[in-house]
Amino acid sequence: MRIVTWTIRLVVFVLLLAFGAKNVEPVTLRFYFDLDLRTPLILALFCAFALGALFGVLSLLGRVVRQRREISVLRKRSAPIAPAPPASSPSSFPPAVPPL
Repeated sequence: MRIVTWTIRLVVFVLLLAFGAKNVEPVTLRFYFDLDLRTPLILALFCAFALGALFGVLSLLGRVVRQRREISVLRKRSAPIAPAPPASSPSSFPPAVPPL
């Protein structure tokens, strides 16, 4: 299974590398106040992807922190419960089927 996973990762990496090599022509990004930036297309695409991933992670961060806090509270509440007594050995129980 590991070989399949690494093969898929390698194929995706090679495809992205080839995509980047084919998209190196410069593009102009225009901002407000007559600001513009000339950069290779692949760099602009990578930055847009990275910003989108960053916003996605930040949008989930509050929920993750809240869930971790709730898990911590639930663990503290369940800690005082006494553990179950150890099971007695099987030899102390009568046989399940009476001998014939």
